[in-house]
Amino acid sequence: MGVQRKGPLTGMRVIELAHIMAGPVCGLMLADLGADVIKVEKANGGDDSRRFVPPEINGEPAAFMMMNRNKRGIALDLKKEEGKQVLRRLIKDADVLIENYRHDTMERLGLGYETLREINPGLIYCEISGFGRSGPYSDRGGFDLIAQGMSGLMDITGEGPDRSPVKVGAPVSDTTAGILGAMGCIAAYVHKQKTGEGQRVDTSLFEAAITHTYWQSAICFATGDTPTRMGTAHPLNAPYQTFETKDGWINVGAANQRNWERLLECIGAEELGEDPRFAANSARMANLEPLVEILNGYLRKRTTAHWQETLEAAGVPAGPVLTIKEMHADPQVIAREMVPETDHPVAGRVQTIGLPVKLSATPGGVVRPAPLFGQHSREVLAEAGFSESEIAHLFKSGGIVGAAPMAAKPAKSVT
Repeated sequence: MGVQRKGPLTGMRVIELAHIMAGPVCGLMLADLGADVIKVEKANGGDDSRRFVPPEINGEPAAFMMMNRNKRGIALDLKKEEGKQVLRRLIKDADVLIENYRHDTMERLGLGYETLREINPGLIYCEISGFGRSGPYSDRGGFDLIAQGMSGLMDITGEGPDRSPVKVGAPVSDTTAGILGAMGCIAAYVHKQKTGEGQRVDTSLFEAAITHTYWQSAICFATGDTPTRMGTAHPLNAPYQTFETKDGWINVGAANQRNWERLLECIGAEELGEDPRFAANSARMANLEPLVEILNGYLRKRTTAHWQETLEAAGVPAGPVLTIKEMHADPQVIAREMVPETDHPVAGRVQTIGLPVKLSATPGGVVRPAPLFGQHSREVLAEAGFSESEIAHLFKSGGIVGAAPMAAKPAKSVT
């Protein structure tokens, strides 16, 4: 209580029955935009990301705290009728329910969409699964690695066609599925505001990974050929990739003709503009390997900082390859409030990743740390109209689990 909510979704009530990543990403996107997100964890240990350790900060799992800031937390045993009773009561006043369980799990618990819409016809029921709730793969579980492989994303990621396929370093299908789920919830919420009607929102890790293949799919549709691994190079434009410098790496995006000419001026290689192998983009793409070898020869002569300053002054898109730690300290990242801090009751001062969407009139943001296990159980029950005696009975029955906030400990370094 006492945390000031802000953002365009203030007033939206979300029940998050989700764990690990895709579903929690959906919830945190809505929470960052102002929604009141109540995270419902399983009574026997909570979200599995609580056990993704190390690392920890004062005993609190860093992974869980990252994915669940801005949410309130309760813990229910949905195998007990008392736990289901609580969830049904919460659903009455909810706008959105998010779940990312396996197919039919919620139905087996008696908590599927058709059942819950009888309690709340305006409920938006967001399902994030491995492959979607229809089709021949609907019963399969979902994992980022599997989705990346089956979507074609891994086949286009790696150093070249003669090298092994590579998973994108970040779990992009999990994260993107969560963002798509949030987009679907907001779209459904707009419809609800107009009509009062709820609906199902259905997206998946598989479809989320597929959305990252737009360029390569366009090539395949047009030519019938399947694009493959090109390292950091672009499938349609050159030069547009990573190059080696004297002390590191730099990305150069000299894809159009004017920027190509500017690049040559910057590195003192104007004669390459007369070379028929590199005169036009189509020729550069056909001769990409020798082009990269020649450009690396020039760029290795100076530092990344030198080339960044030179290329930026000339209007050529360029940027260094930063480590995660370097990115956190980048002045643009700081200026855009992408590394905010929260005061956690146990971990102390904790950094997190900020809201990537900026709104001028109703800005969202990070205002609350991730909850302790069952931290807000009493608070949420009281808001839902449960009496003190009912709350005591629910705790005694094990249908709900609570945790009293603990005194803050000195925070360990998070840098």
